[in-house]
Amino acid sequence: MNEKKLNSFFIKRFGPTWGFVLSECTKSILTALWFMLFTLPLVVVKVNTINRTITWRWNYVVFLGIATFILSFMWRYFIRKRDARAGSERRQINLALFHDPKYMYPSMGIIFVIFAVFPFVGSLYQVTVLSTALIYVMLGVGLNVVVGLGGMLNLGYVAFYAVGAYTYALLNVNFGLGFWISLPIAALISTLFGLILSLPVLRLRGDYLAIVTLAFGEITRLVLENFGVLTQGPSGIRSIARPGFLGMHLKLQQASIYMYLIILGMTVLTLFIVYRLENSRIGRAWQALREDEIASKAMGINISMTKLTSFALGATWAGFAGVLFAAKTTFINPASFTLWESIVILCFVVLGGMGSILGVTVAALILTVLPESLRAFSELRMLVYGVVLVLMMIFRPGGIVDMKKKHYNFNNNVQTKEA
Repeated sequence: MNEKKLNSFFIKRFGPTWGFVLSECTKSILTALWFMLFTLPLVVVKVNTINRTITWRWNYVVFLGIATFILSFMWRYFIRKRDARAGSERRQINLALFHDPKYMYPSMGIIFVIFAVFPFVGSLYQVTVLSTALIYVMLGVGLNVVVGLGGMLNLGYVAFYAVGAYTYALLNVNFGLGFWISLPIAALISTLFGLILSLPVLRLRGDYLAIVTLAFGEITRLVLENFGVLTQGPSGIRSIARPGFLGMHLKLQQASIYMYLIILGMTVLTLFIVYRLENSRIGRAWQALREDEIASKAMGINISMTKLTSFALGATWAGFAGVLFAAKTTFINPASFTLWESIVILCFVVLGGMGSILGVTVAALILTVLPESLRAFSELRMLVYGVVLVLMMIFRPGGIVDMKKKHYNFNNNVQTKEA
């Protein structure tokens, strides 16, 4: 008996409410039984090879069956609830509130004040965690320019992050250049690397583009590991100076607060500039390129220049973030710039909402702070992290905040815009 016949069988005999409950219970029981059957040898039988004894743990399989039944029933309930709510007016109103200037600007002001006051009331550990989260916000928003707005999958974004960090570290340790002088230099060098990468991939799309950018990220990491004469290899570079304040000697707590405020300022600047770029001519060109490259070219958009600017600006913000990371930790090595970092940053973009600046910001803060908050559950925290990602992709496939789509209506030669 298939699923539709089972639903109709129970609904006809017990009504819509109890029929639904009994139908879902039956499906969950069958799921639990199948799961118990497949895991029976692993869960029930415990072999002691030293004493040559076998222990039968039937209570384990009972607990496993009950847990599987509960999880399956809850899963089916939330899936049904999501399908019933899809496309409702309530969801549209909630998303509209995120983009209404009447609510957005006061909320942004309040949030900024909270973040600015936080280092003076929080502990050193909390300030350090939030500083890392804000750096990831910069990285997520920078990658959002390439992936979310431009529609070009970049799996080697961490390479530009590493270029910025190593540029500041080498300039500071070897030549004694300070933070504020090295900051624009590192961003400029990261931009050049972004242009160098974008030139050979102008005609690539989809999986091919992802493979090339992935290779570029791995090549960068391997160069940092093996070019020990300049980068110190796997040992990394230590004793990187933090930014100074008017030549004063700052204690650890004071230096951490000052570094946090710099990171906060750079994050706000990043959000403001990328928001303005999104609504500019080049931002609309990125979005047109993301939707249909052929149609964009037919409408007169310079595809090559649009891709170059997307890669270059995304790399620029990665370079800024790399300098902030090196200054905050005072030590860097190639292990901090692996493929996993690129995947995590890409998760911010996908889970936050492709092209949504607010969504990427919220996702970066949540997915950075959440694992640190679960350190008390050291054995389960990554499991919880994974469950959160899976649930997000099922119940909010468009991301935390869907990107606002613009519609243009032409009535009586008057152009109006609706969101």
